[in-house]
Amino acid sequence: MTDVPAAIAEAPAPPPEALLRRIQGPGPRYTSYPTADRFDDRFGPADLAAALAARHAAEEAAACGPLSVYVHVPFCESVCYYCACNKVITRHHERATPYLDALDVEIALVTDQLGACRAVSQLHLGGGSPTFLSAPELSRLMGSIRRSFFLAPGAELSIEVDPRTVDAVRLQHLRALGFNRVSFGVQDFDPEVQRAVHREQPFEQVRALMAAAREIGFASINVDLIYGLPRQTPQTFERTLARVVELRPDRIALYAYAHLPGRFKPQRRIHAGELPDGPQRVAMLRQAMVEFGAHGYDYIGMDHFALPDDALAVAKRQGRLHRNFQGYSTQPDCDLVGLGVSAIGRIGDCYYQNEKTLDAYYAALEANRLPVARGLRLDADDRVRRDIIMALMCQGRVDFAAVRARHGVDVPTAFADELVRLAPLAAEGLVELHGDGLRVTPGGWFVVRAIAMVFDRYLDARASQERFSRIV
Repeated sequence: MTDVPAAIAEAPAPPPEALLRRIQGPGPRYTSYPTADRFDDRFGPADLAAALAARHAAEEAAACGPLSVYVHVPFCESVCYYCACNKVITRHHERATPYLDALDVEIALVTDQLGACRAVSQLHLGGGSPTFLSAPELSRLMGSIRRSFFLAPGAELSIEVDPRTVDAVRLQHLRALGFNRVSFGVQDFDPEVQRAVHREQPFEQVRALMAAAREIGFASINVDLIYGLPRQTPQTFERTLARVVELRPDRIALYAYAHLPGRFKPQRRIHAGELPDGPQRVAMLRQAMVEFGAHGYDYIGMDHFALPDDALAVAKRQGRLHRNFQGYSTQPDCDLVGLGVSAIGRIGDCYYQNEKTLDAYYAALEANRLPVARGLRLDADDRVRRDIIMALMCQGRVDFAAVRARHGVDVPTAFADELVRLAPLAAEGLVELHGDGLRVTPGGWFVVRAIAMVFDRYLDARASQERFSRIV
């Protein structure tokens, strides 16, 4: 096989609408494998401490690579009804101070275990709304991070921004703090849709902020969109798409709304009768594929698009794409330190998640204990399957010889059942099976989750209905 697979080198055409309708069940997004629903409380603070200490020990053997760091800021001033994130709705901004105090304690606990093994090539602030924090509070947080970690030259520093909470002056402050990538939560520009989900922000406001961000010098601007929201129709969504391509962000993340009111209380305020049906959702997804492709965007995978000169598109063409809990990344596969309430991280072969409530998070740190609530240590089978699934999701191929060299596993033998289950997808023209490996076709990129799911040994079709968003 070539170094750059054809699935990456070619510009994929959107699959037929009939095919999208056939493959629209729920499935994981594979920001990790195993997925976070497999974590349990048998993994706790002592396990994370041991994993961090092992990374520190690796420093002695010069095996200590760069880190990725994620900081979760849970606060929002108002609730967006579609939201499934861990958040705290409050207008009491004074609540930020004890949270920043707790973060300082957690950072100290983590870095004490890491020793000098703390070089960071990627930092992301998510939420909630990180811009809930005031300018001095953000300065304080970044000061804590810079004192505790070594932000490498050229590191990617990104932050999620609620357009309703910033202006050009605040964007300038973010840039001065070192952030070089910014993501605006847009979701939809139609006023009726915005009212239905309790997130009203005029197009003109977002346009002005994006213009300011460009002038200030952010290297990459992302826009988040959601299809499948209440009161959305293919006609209204077409107007939103037109406005997005007018703004021309460097990256676009297009998510399928997952209506799970049993799990996420704010979604109970959404009237199910106002949600678009399956054929309408498929039509909106295909509209986006066509519209973004026609305006020069490369399809990255998993509903992500980027302009050809954006670092994400370049990484995909060069076969350097990776995936972590924040989605696709240009960074090499590396350990991720998750900080803050509910944050998820990965150290070596261990995944972990922090306590999900502020009370439990604060209590752990007051006891000078890492605030880990649950996690997972991968076994040998997990490691093989993770490599296969991530190779499919990121490189669009699985090289059997590479798997054998790394894990001592013969894929055609060990995964004979999975290869049989791939046959219907191969018959649809989504994946090709060769003697030396698998290859995702250009059309297969649009439903790559369905291909990866074949190798997931934990997936329960019935339970997945309640846990995951639809593939389409």
